Order: sequence, then structure tokens, then C-alpha cells
Amino acid sequence: MQTRFGLTLAAVAIFLGGCASTPQYAVSLSHDAVGTQAGHIGVAMTPMPKLDTQLPGADCLLCIAAASVMNSSLTSHAHTLTYEDLPQLKNQVAKLLREKGTDAVVIDESLDIDALPDFATKGQNIARKDFSPLGQKYKIDRLVVIDLTALGFIRTYSSYIPTSDPKALLKGTGYIVNLKNNTYDWYQPVTITKSADQNWDESPKYPGLTNAYFQVLELGKDSFLEPFAKEAAAPTPPAAASQQPVPTAALSAPAQSIPQ
Repeated sequence: MQTRFGLTLAAVAIFLGGCASTPQYAVSLSHDAVGTQAGHIGVAMTPMPKLDTQLPGADCLLCIAAASVMNSSLTSHAHTLTYEDLPQLKNQVAKLLREKGTDAVVIDESLDIDALPDFATKGQNIARKDFSPLGQKYKIDRLVVIDLTALGFIRTYSSYIPTSDPKALLKGTGYIVNLKNNTYDWYQPVTITKSADQNWDESPKYPGLTNAYFQVLELGKDSFLEPFAKEAAAPTPPAAASQQPVPTAALSAPAQSIPQ
């Protein structure tokens, strides 16, 4: 009985250990990651996410079904929106890098991060995936990644009851991977939401929310570009490095974007 109980505890410990993950803190843009000393840098984007309506909090099958039906017209409208010039964000990043003297190249194809192997070493500021094959493929020393994960609208729920009006949404992460050691030279999550200026519930065109969506696109682009438009931070001694939870660039009208 004791042996069986011990094995059970061991199995639970292994399971919990496997589920635990090291939280990733924000990393200011390293001074060495841009400019003439940075080496050859590639700039890539992941595939553009589907324009959709996110319904967090509707966490049971019946709740999801009810929330989906309630917002079906808005979701249909989201599917008609466009990305505008958001897919060109990598070209704009590369342009800013070149203005700093960086040898930057745009990677044309979308980056499939899930297809990369897991990196053997785990820890703070170490990328979860092994990006080194991309260094060999593209002959680069560092890789800038713009990873957009959600675009469209968001409406929060408690089970099947809405707890907010819909808002425009852009969510993603920007980072630079040093391909020599698979660590981050920059890591910045960005989450921007914006309400309609007036009444949002104007089906089927939703002009207020549509206007908010296109404002979110502009604010999102600015959040990703700003670190490259200003001078990068000087190197910080390891002992003085900041260890704060990952912030996000967040916006709720009428505030402004707050990239960290």
C-alpha cells in the first residue's frame, strides 16, 4: 500500500512539474541587438490570425453556444474586416533597423513557430522553441518575430451572461531571439482593446466598433515599432536586471497605448 501511495505521489509530482512553466518577463530592447554590432538580422511574422470575436469567460459548452449565438452578427461582421497594411509590419521594422545601421533582411514566408523543435534548456529569457535552424537557413544571427495571436473583437462573459460590451482587440508579442544561445534580446507582449466611441450595437455594419478596430490596428503597429524607433537601452548588469511580471501594452478608450 505504501509503495503504491509513493508511486502515486511521484506520478503527481512529475505531472505537476511537467505542467509548470517559467513565466517570461518583459525584456527591454538590448543595446547590442540593433545597430552595426548586431550582426545579420532577419525579421519575420507568424501567420495572420483569423478575424473573429473572442468570448472569454463562456467556459462551458452550453455557455459557448449561447454566447456564440448572441454575438453571431458581430462575428460575421468581423469576418468581413481587413488587416489593412498590418502584414507589412515586418517591412517597417526592417526599415527602422536599417536606419540604425543594422544589416536587416525581411523573411517573406510566414513563420510557423509550432513546427520548430522544443529547446532543450528551460529558463528565464530562453525561448521555448529552438530557433537555431532558422539561423542556418537564412544565414542570420538574430531573428525579430512579430507574433499576432488575436484580431477582431472581444466580449467578456461569466458563464452565459455578458459582463462587458464588445471591444476591438489586437493581441500579440514581439521579440528578438539571439540565435547563438536561443535567448531573448527583446520581449514585449502587446494587448490593445478599445470600445466604440458611441453606441456599439448597430448591426450589421457596427460603424462604432469598426472605427475602434481600425484605431486598434494603428495603435498596435505603433506599439511594435516604437522600441525600434527610439534608442535601445544600454546593457544592464545582470545583478541589477529588473524582474517584474510581463506587462502588456493595453488600451481602453480614451487612453493611449502603453508598450512596455
